[in-house]
Amino acid sequence: MLDFQELEETLSRLDSVDAVRVVNEGDRVAEVHILAAASKPPKQVVRDVQSLAMARYGANIDRRVISVVQLAAQSVAAQATSRPRLVDIRDQADGPRTTVAVTLAWQTGDHTGTATGPIAASARPRLVGEAALDALDQMFVNLPPLVLDSIGIATVGMRRVAIAVVVGGTSQENEMAVGSAVAGEDEAEAAVKAVLDALNRRLPTLSE
Repeated sequence: MLDFQELEETLSRLDSVDAVRVVNEGDRVAEVHILAAASKPPKQVVRDVQSLAMARYGANIDRRVISVVQLAAQSVAAQATSRPRLVDIRDQADGPRTTVAVTLAWQTGDHTGTATGPIAASARPRLVGEAALDALDQMFVNLPPLVLDSIGIATVGMRRVAIAVVVGGTSQENEMAVGSAVAGEDEAEAAVKAVLDALNRRLPTLSE
């Protein structure tokens, strides 16, 4: 059976898509609502959605159930600033252990989260990811408990990519989100961005 939440998350990664909501009726896609920038014609956005759904999930989405709303470039830019962004990453070593502090900025100001663990380089991506989640927990009071399931740097083609898997929800129902970011010289920065990528599209609604 098609995982509609996963489909929604995958479609949201399209360059032409700024936000997406998939509505299902049983095992059928009933509606797909797309918020897109004005850089692509609506018909091309619809084709992008159909192509990705078919290629990734074998799902044939009728173009008639896909609605596209486009905003002016300045409106999209304003939306983007409403999401948390990375400000700083700092390490404080104490013998064989270290404390990583990640500072994120949002509408309510700067929020710093921390995580402590082994000083080993292999442990740093997890500490950075956990510190980022701690900062988000301070930022959004209604955020459900979030746990960093796994995080690491993988080679995809010719590029190194940070991949984060975050699990959140209640004891009755858990949701998994996956985020990624290209890792340049600073793998810690990529780790934070991968965590944010996993959660960014949900954070504004969780804060309400």
